[in-house]
Amino acid sequence: MEKIQADAAGQLRREEVLRRLAQLAFGRANDAVRLALRPGEVDPEELDLSAVAEFKVTDKGGVEVKLADRVQALETLCTLLEDGGRGAAALYRALAEGCGETGEGWDNG
Repeated sequence: MEKIQADAAGQLRREEVLRRLAQLAFGRANDAVRLALRPGEVDPEELDLSAVAEFKVTDKGGVEVKLADRVQALETLCTLLEDGGRGAAALYRALAEGCGETGEGWDNG
C-alpha cells in the first residue's frame, strides 16, 4: 500500500511541475504591470505575480520588472509533453535531486 501511495504522490508532484510550467508559459502579466504602475494602490497579496522573475525599485524611484522566460517555459513544456512523459519524469528527478527532495512534497514553493 505504501508503494501505491508513494507512486501517487510522485505523480502529483510531476503534474504540479507541468502545471507550473504551463502557468509560466501562458500566464498573464497584467498584475505585475498594475503593481509597477500603482504600487500604493494595490495589495500584492491579492495579485498573481507568478510570471515575475524579479521586481526592483531603483534609487531614482523607477521600477524594473523582469518576467519569466515564456519561450523557455513553453519549449520545456513542449519537450516534456512530446516524449510521452519520459521527460517529465526526468525533470522531476532532476528537480528532486537538486533541491534535496525527501518525499515531503513541494509545499514551500
